[in-house]
Amino acid sequence: MNLFSGLEKFGLEAKESMQMFEEGKRENTKREREKEEKAKEKIIPSETEFLLQKTVRCKVCDSVFQTKVVKTGRARRMQPDKDLRPRFEHIDTLKYDVISCPECGYTALTRDFDRITPTQARFVREQISSRFHKANEPETETYSYDTAIARCKLALLNAAVKRGKESEKAYACLKISWLCRGKAEAMGEGTPQEKAAKAACKKEEETFYQQAYEGFIKAISQEMFPIYGMDEGTMDYLLAYMSFHFRKYEMASKCLGNVLTSHSASRRLKDMALDLKEEIIALLKSMKR
Repeated sequence: MNLFSGLEKFGLEAKESMQMFEEGKRENTKREREKEEKAKEKIIPSETEFLLQKTVRCKVCDSVFQTKVVKTGRARRMQPDKDLRPRFEHIDTLKYDVISCPECGYTALTRDFDRITPTQARFVREQISSRFHKANEPETETYSYDTAIARCKLALLNAAVKRGKESEKAYACLKISWLCRGKAEAMGEGTPQEKAAKAACKKEEETFYQQAYEGFIKAISQEMFPIYGMDEGTMDYLLAYMSFHFRKYEMASKCLGNVLTSHSASRRLKDMALDLKEEIIALLKSMKR
């Protein structure tokens, strides 16, 4: 039966085979698919969207300047690395955890910048500011890994000059190591030159990781907890992982035991310690075969 019979008087004819609903259905399905595809498209925010300029006064030369910092609560935290290196979506916040005075060269990790005594300020003026000059580089909206690493090395030099605690120097070394890791992760290795550059970056990461490890070992024998903001459980876990990395399995096992028997360590930290313990046991078993 022709559904459109009787319309001939209007000069319109429709074939019996015309599929009235199917075409519309296909059209609607196509539109729905396009809608779904658009909804799936993620807009990746730029790094600048996570940053703001903060005004800071230098404790060494009294200059006022601006530095880039990460907006509080803007970046979404992700699962950290096994050695507690923090990770955030769309931005490496480690690049912005140093404050550096462009006038006198006084530089420190953010938490330490205002914690400087008059005697330490004098050391900085005498040994750093007297020779410091501004880097002849254009201002950029974000910090590259190379810039961030250089700033963190300057913080390490300041910590050494002002005779900072072992933990401060060790943590600066750890930050540099983590930054080198982030830089290596972002590097390509399609050409021999890229492979060589990535290998050099990983070598630098390892060098500063070793310095950080040795510094923390000294710190726990000289300083009271919390050590650089880390409670005993966190420090034990970090040292356990670093000991494991350097194949010091006896030290790693001792530190893990401290975490697992601690009454104050969090459940999450204990779970990480258990995972690491299992990894060490599996490795040692494989070595005996």
